[in-house]
Amino acid sequence: MALSIGIVGLPNVGKSTLFTALTRKGGVAANYPFATIEPNVGVVPVPDQRLDRLAEIVQPQRVVPATVEFVDIAGLVRGANEGEGLGNQFLANIRETDAIAEVVRYFSDPDVVHVEGRVDPAGDVETIKTELVLADLATVERALPRLEKDAKRDPSLAAKIVAVERVHEWLAAGHRAGRMEMTDAVRAHLRDLHLLTAKPMLYVANVDEDRLHADLAPIDGMKPVRICAKVEADLAELEPDEAAEYLGALGLSEPGLDSLVREAYRLLGLQSFFTAGEKDVRAWTLPVGAKAPQAAGVIHTDFERGFIKAEVIAYDDCDTFGGEAGARAAGKLRIEGKDYVVAEGDVIHFRFNV
Repeated sequence: MALSIGIVGLPNVGKSTLFTALTRKGGVAANYPFATIEPNVGVVPVPDQRLDRLAEIVQPQRVVPATVEFVDIAGLVRGANEGEGLGNQFLANIRETDAIAEVVRYFSDPDVVHVEGRVDPAGDVETIKTELVLADLATVERALPRLEKDAKRDPSLAAKIVAVERVHEWLAAGHRAGRMEMTDAVRAHLRDLHLLTAKPMLYVANVDEDRLHADLAPIDGMKPVRICAKVEADLAELEPDEAAEYLGALGLSEPGLDSLVREAYRLLGLQSFFTAGEKDVRAWTLPVGAKAPQAAGVIHTDFERGFIKAEVIAYDDCDTFGGEAGARAAGKLRIEGKDYVVAEGDVIHFRFNV
């Protein structure tokens, strides 16, 4: 399963600079609103030192990391929900992503104008929140009359109308849909509305270099991911050894990409497992709590349909004992069945029959 994250924010907060750095793809980055005219899409390998270690042990023909798709969406402005700026065109693009990462400007640069003439992170967050809430409110208000008409022919829609009316009231009070307490049944009733504010959201604080270690206040109850887009852009141009030296000089242990991807995985309840053979060593993405057949299905639907068993080695054991043969000899290879809940970092070989 590929993870897709939409990068949003006001104009000139560093979204396109960050996107270019993360994906090493030359999206337009300029000092004026709407430098991004169409959403840029870049697929980024998920950094994982465990994958490198497994490749070192197995010596496969190729190494295939898990990936994250980043979608850089043009800057929103006040009134976007009513079509201001490039408005609804870009709000629609956000609907296709799994999560939203809002880039918030913390940096000061007189050469990069702020669309509202000041650097105010809290105000920027409130502006984006308002636009997304208003866009969702418009979606719900369009849906309700249609649902009420359909309910005259299909009484089973009554429960859905109640759910939609409830979220309408919640949105009208200025709240994100994702903050409304709801049962799984209510969530199912709302799913086809694709509400923007129902999506998991994380915040990226684009800071000056000298604030990379600053303790930032929570945004909307969440700790923001600190990134300096300029530093990330510099890192993207360096060779691995040079990048490591640069990070060390800044007192950082990893690039901002690593922090952002890790936080996105946590937010969405995702984890990684591995397959390792002569042909390839590969990382796969799976929801936390998923069982072995579901993990097999991530690789191929036939694997899940014909699942027999899974041969599992914890990554740490694979590392310690130098691969499958050593782990097997040490009694660390386990045979697991359909009820096995996959753990983070498991190295798995599936047996199946179709």
